[in-house]
Amino acid sequence: MSTEKENPLRAEKRKKLAQLREAGIDPFPHTFEKTHTCGEIIAAHSDLQTGEKRESTVVTLAGRIMTFRDMGKAAFFNIQDQTGRMQIYARIQELPEQEAKAFKLVDLGDIVGLTGFVFKTQKGELSIHIQRFQILCKTLEPLPEKIHGLQDVEIKYRHRHLDLISDPDSRKVFESRTKIIKAFRSFLDKRGFLEVETPVLQPIYGGASANPFKTHHRALDMNLYMKISPELYLKRLIVGGFEKVYEIGKNFRNEGIDRSHNPEFTMLEFYEAYTDYNYQMKQFEEMIAQVAIEVTGSSKVMYQGKEIDFTPPWRRLTVVDGIREYAGVDVEKMDTAELLALVRKLGGDIDKPLSKGEMIAQAFELSVEEHLWQPTFIMDHPVEISPLTKAHRTKKGYVERFEPFAAQMEIGNAYTELNDPEEQYERLAEQEKKRVVDEEAQPMDHDFIHAIDTGMPPTGGVGIGIERIVMILTDRPSIRDIIFFPTMKIRD
Repeated sequence: MSTEKENPLRAEKRKKLAQLREAGIDPFPHTFEKTHTCGEIIAAHSDLQTGEKRESTVVTLAGRIMTFRDMGKAAFFNIQDQTGRMQIYARIQELPEQEAKAFKLVDLGDIVGLTGFVFKTQKGELSIHIQRFQILCKTLEPLPEKIHGLQDVEIKYRHRHLDLISDPDSRKVFESRTKIIKAFRSFLDKRGFLEVETPVLQPIYGGASANPFKTHHRALDMNLYMKISPELYLKRLIVGGFEKVYEIGKNFRNEGIDRSHNPEFTMLEFYEAYTDYNYQMKQFEEMIAQVAIEVTGSSKVMYQGKEIDFTPPWRRLTVVDGIREYAGVDVEKMDTAELLALVRKLGGDIDKPLSKGEMIAQAFELSVEEHLWQPTFIMDHPVEISPLTKAHRTKKGYVERFEPFAAQMEIGNAYTELNDPEEQYERLAEQEKKRVVDEEAQPMDHDFIHAIDTGMPPTGGVGIGIERIVMILTDRPSIRDIIFFPTMKIRD
């Protein structure tokens, strides 16, 4: 690699790498055997008194050098591993000759292995007095100047490895994300659900209103679409006799990017035979409260300076009642022209009437969602925007659907699932017609219709946006903070 116009710090690191090799020291050994982590040492020796040594307790650990204080013949430095940081004390003359040479050529960011005994300094800091030292990876790229967290969010998201090295809080967020997913999985497993996988590449996309990513399979000479939802496949499994199924997996939607949207995201979807949306509302609030308690210790959490209380029961509010409460109008008494005028008044950008149900949905989005901070189930949506949902048993023109909201965000979607094959065919046929003017309308899926023709029992289905739950439970304002590698534009 050319070093022309190279960063001076990087050039210095490269020079030291060459010196290591000239000295016969391997700067990239194949393996290293540890006996302890930083966290284990801290936990095991917290009772050590100031100035006390435990020379009989020899430990071997490894990590990245994060700070370095050279005192001539001795040095103090900190190494960091996945469990935390540990102060290290080294006296050059106590190290074997080759190891002393290696020690003199280390830099911040290098990964090292070392062996020594535990002691506590006169300032009361638990430390390791090392007797052996080895370079495990000589780095070339300098660490960011801000070792306590990157200040440039562009670098933070684009170079996540630097963010994770420099910010312990960021690492904790992603550890919490894993705990949250495990808690969801545990909740469903204990209730007898079977975890399954559905295709990521699908010949016909469906299960949501969204633009798909499209690709082409050369061997079969056919177009395929990346999954926008696992719904239609999970319902096939209900038809096949699995009565409780769930999937935690990636969905892909060719849509915009903002604080709560990323084109690649994680969804939990589960389907349970012989239940409806009323049953699933209770199960949903129990699940979220339990996950919050398991991860944070409480069903009440702080998000962006305001409390959210996930303790059941949550508020129930219909779409129509929500508009009535927050916009002060009764949309059920309005005709098409009046609804169009209302949507425009609320800030909607539409130049001609949509269906009545679609305009009611827009009026709700524009007038109600900003008020939904505490957990709320928004219920009973217009049939026109819910092609896979069973008609409401008492309200004509509406379906048995709920969307849970918290912190002004939709965090899920759920239905009493439509299982009438003739009505399902008509709904998808209507969606197919809309595709001429609405690119997010769902296509006809004859294989799915075949499954529904075969017979699906009464079923309740739920989808949960994992990232939005993680955002709330970790108090992070942007989805980019809780996705390791968010989608970003390639730099020129």
